[in-house]
Amino acid sequence: MQTDTKNNEFAKLTLMDRISYGLGDFAQNLVFGTIGGFLLFYLTTVNGISSATGATIFLIIRLLNVVWDPWVGATVDRRHPKGGKYLPYIRNFGIPLVIFSAMLFLPFGQWIPGLKVPFAFLSYLAADMVYSFVNIPYGALNASLTRDNEEIGKLTMVRMTLANIANLMVYTLFPLFVQMATTVGRESKDIGMFGIHMNLGDYSAPASAGAWFKVYAVYMVIGFIALMITFFKTKERVLPDENQPEVKYSDLFVELKRNKPLQILGLFFLVGFTFNFFGSTVWPFFLQYNIGHSEWNGSISLIGSIPGIFLVVLWPWVRNKIGKKGFFYFFLALFSVGSLILWFWSKSPETIALGYIGRFFQQWGLTSATGFMWSLVPEVVTYGEFTSKKRVAGIINAIMGLFFKFGLALGGIIPGYINTFAGFDGSKKVQSASALFGLQLSMVWLPILLAIVGAIVIAKYPLTDERVAEMNRAIAK
Repeated sequence: MQTDTKNNEFAKLTLMDRISYGLGDFAQNLVFGTIGGFLLFYLTTVNGISSATGATIFLIIRLLNVVWDPWVGATVDRRHPKGGKYLPYIRNFGIPLVIFSAMLFLPFGQWIPGLKVPFAFLSYLAADMVYSFVNIPYGALNASLTRDNEEIGKLTMVRMTLANIANLMVYTLFPLFVQMATTVGRESKDIGMFGIHMNLGDYSAPASAGAWFKVYAVYMVIGFIALMITFFKTKERVLPDENQPEVKYSDLFVELKRNKPLQILGLFFLVGFTFNFFGSTVWPFFLQYNIGHSEWNGSISLIGSIPGIFLVVLWPWVRNKIGKKGFFYFFLALFSVGSLILWFWSKSPETIALGYIGRFFQQWGLTSATGFMWSLVPEVVTYGEFTSKKRVAGIINAIMGLFFKFGLALGGIIPGYINTFAGFDGSKKVQSASALFGLQLSMVWLPILLAIVGAIVIAKYPLTDERVAEMNRAIAK
């Protein structure tokens, strides 16, 4: 970690600047990606908790975030820890984050069955509260590397590439590793890739709980190393003026009330991450029950990960061709097309090509729309600083994090309750027609509807590139 007394606030970022910062996103995606993609599946199949109970755990913790995250954001803005403004939080809370996150998959329920629900709730609560002390300062750090809007775009491109490499590790490799580590129900299966067969176990069986924990513990070690690289190699340049008015906890409500770009972008975060985690939560259920080939998860998810890793380089070109809002319209439409193809696939589940094509387009649209929007957060911070004379990056990122977490929660809560009302039973290998329709509703139709809502919301976003550049120049003077 580096600090300077004098900084070039319009600095051109080096490749190391971008990679070191992006590794923080990589680490955090290993945490919330697995929570969004597999925690409900684990709780309701392996751990034997009902869908309604699992969804209620998600709901209670998100309600607690309404109080917790704003307090964390205001605390980050008010305090100046030794060694930097935001970076020390990544160091200080990185270790407890990875420990509490690994505990989410600790097979405690098998040791003491009567305490499996309290343990699931408390371990998730602990991981979530510590996560806020990493994620909110990390988000504020995004606006602290440079004021150069073009450099922010390049930073976002590298950051999202690394985040999507983590998604590859989560959605493609994690379930494959768990099935490889599981001893129960092992048999040779075609994984849907070039005729390759692998000896895989049943990762939905209660006896597979230990394999879940072992694999995820390794992931958390990798995540911690990535966080430490972020801490040691990232440089803070754009920091609050020492003479600015003191930040108060009430500034959060003031900022949210008067900052229209923040309101609109926050609402887009909420909608975007809701349908994002709808798909993440339901995907293992959809493959297991609607398609009937959970062993294809690795190959299809691998194809789906290609856009988020290799096609991110096209973002600046697309943005320049069709504009900032046009970028979102195009990729939200692409996401909807991919979702429709997956619906057709559920009607002909043996046609694996439909799974490849649908997941590719769905993930291309999803990773682009929900990835590129992070580049707008520094604009909102700049607008707040320009209009209020206070740079409250922590507060603004706490608000954005709150919208993000509510999206994450709704993406797990709503499918959980839909499963309950549709009659899903995690102990059954074959589900009823109503349960299958409930999974289809959560995987295809509701996400498409929310993508349309997201397009309507982003149409109201008021900040143009010219306006942002003008505000940054005025602040620098």
